[in-house]
Amino acid sequence: MRDAIITIEPGNFEPARHFYPRAQNAMLHPTVRAFFRLGNERIAKRYSHLHPEVSPDAVKRALSYIPQHFRWAGADLLHVTTARGQRRVVLLETNSSPSGQKSMPLLDDAREAGGYERLLLDSFIPASRKRGLPENALAVLYDKNEMEVSGYAACLADLTGEPVHIVPCFDGGPVFHRMNDGVLEIELEGGFQPIRAALRYVTQRPWNRLPALSRTLIYNPILACLAGGRNKALAARAYELFNGENSRDGVHIHTPRTYWDVSRDEIPLWISHLGGFGVIKVPYSNAGQGVYTITRDSELEEFMATVQGYDRFIVQALIGNSSWSSETHGGRFFHVGTVPDKRGDIHVADLRFMVGGGPGGFFPVAVYARRARLPLAEEIESAPDSWSMLGTNLSIKQKDGWDSDTDRLLLMDTRDFGRLGLGLDDFIEAYLQTTFSVIAIDRMAERLLTKKGKFRRRLFASMAPDPALQKEILG
Repeated sequence: MRDAIITIEPGNFEPARHFYPRAQNAMLHPTVRAFFRLGNERIAKRYSHLHPEVSPDAVKRALSYIPQHFRWAGADLLHVTTARGQRRVVLLETNSSPSGQKSMPLLDDAREAGGYERLLLDSFIPASRKRGLPENALAVLYDKNEMEVSGYAACLADLTGEPVHIVPCFDGGPVFHRMNDGVLEIELEGGFQPIRAALRYVTQRPWNRLPALSRTLIYNPILACLAGGRNKALAARAYELFNGENSRDGVHIHTPRTYWDVSRDEIPLWISHLGGFGVIKVPYSNAGQGVYTITRDSELEEFMATVQGYDRFIVQALIGNSSWSSETHGGRFFHVGTVPDKRGDIHVADLRFMVGGGPGGFFPVAVYARRARLPLAEEIESAPDSWSMLGTNLSIKQKDGWDSDTDRLLLMDTRDFGRLGLGLDDFIEAYLQTTFSVIAIDRMAERLLTKKGKFRRRLFASMAPDPALQKEILG
């Protein structure tokens, strides 16, 4: 599948190929099922009831917001608490082209395509009808996650009754596509075929293979990645702008304290400012790459000795245990973590929340959790290294592609759900935080366009002043 375009005909969706065996055979937990069946109106009512400081109308507007660029997203969230026991769902980052479908048990056993169908039917297909292009072919572009990529292609073929082309788009690999006057074309045996709409699961530096904008619907467009979907620096700015604009309504995106546009030499100063604990991020990496947790001098020294391909970084407050977390103006947060196991161990776990946006506003698509490899230590000095306790991403980069550590995957089923210690209101909070973050990035994408709909490259360069990044972006 990696070295050639594959065409999927209708009638070829097989659940066993597009879901993990654990997920395919799992029963969705009643709490999660209840959340997915609430609907936005009741979710808004419940959230407003629990947050009297928030304008109910603002919550309703957010859930009914129709994104113009960032229509499909997955947020990584943490369940944290303060020393006084005040719990909160904190947003770590928001991803375009997110994974999640293969890890989600079915909401309705009669709809075997699950979230694949929901996302395509309620978001992708309506968006593809607005482009004004001839009835050309459909495609899915990818550089990892072949299980979900093929699932989207097979489901899309079934929904449209048309063949769908799966197109490899690896960084540094063979090129099977080109842009012709803003139209994406793919190379088939008979020549280049125009594409009217393409779902994009291209995650590694996608801007060096695809332009920011195109006449073909690319879902999500590269613009959404540059505005925050794959650019943590602009995402941080987008969240801050969103919070400022919505402060009167009490609507707020909760994130760890974040410093963006940090030069390499400044990093030790900001780590010191945070009490010696922090997280260093390469703003344009994903899948757990380019993230460094700092809890001691040796980890900072190790990072400073690495060779990095970019010039600017993000430094973020570290959320650890009650005795070792970053000190910030907002106080110290630490992980709630999983319910203690039989050995009494508590593990850090995050929540991946995937949403779609369409003509009817936002809707939840899939949820799963991931735990860290080692349990959370009471004292940092007793831990072998911090990443093994705090890193939750399952992706493993191999020489010939990607693998996944599914032993640390926690499903939303009757077996795993109870280990997370989450309730219905936590899911509502996570959904709203995800929705707010998508709106923030979608609005940032709009700011990066001129009135004529052109990419404002000079403005982008001023907001993300990293020469290495600028060289990668297609003109």
